[in-house]
Amino acid sequence: MKKFFQEFREFAVQGNMFAMAVGIIIGGAFTAIVTSLVDHIINPVLGIFMGGVDFTNLFYALDGNKYATVEAAQEAGVGVIQYGAFIMAIINFIIIALVVFCMLKFFNSMNEKIKKQKEEEAPTVKTCPFCQTEIAIAATRCPNCTSLLDDVDMTIE
Repeated sequence: MKKFFQEFREFAVQGNMFAMAVGIIIGGAFTAIVTSLVDHIINPVLGIFMGGVDFTNLFYALDGNKYATVEAAQEAGVGVIQYGAFIMAIINFIIIALVVFCMLKFFNSMNEKIKKQKEEEAPTVKTCPFCQTEIAIAATRCPNCTSLLDDVDMTIE
């Protein structure tokens, strides 16, 4: 049990725990933004294209009767299947998935650019300390003066 708490303490002190907490907080705020986007912008536009349908009022009353709103059916004590709310949840999921995909794509492309820059900046030659000839960075012997270069302090250009 002592080992368990020690491992938990190490986990909690790591930067990963704080990064995860920040991610969860930002994710909650992001969900509110996406929900607002869907409820206030996408739903009305979809409603126009679908003949004025209000997704929040798409439901099936389990007693078979027709009710004006979900609230009216629930006040009458009838169970309802709110398939409109389900459609909205699917739309929310698709939007969140698309935004996360685009963000990951952007960050991956930025990482690739940084990686390429680092590869381009990495030296490819070094100078032999004995004869001052430029040689390949991986060389262990100078091709010009044949000196061994293993333990020698090298100047990288």
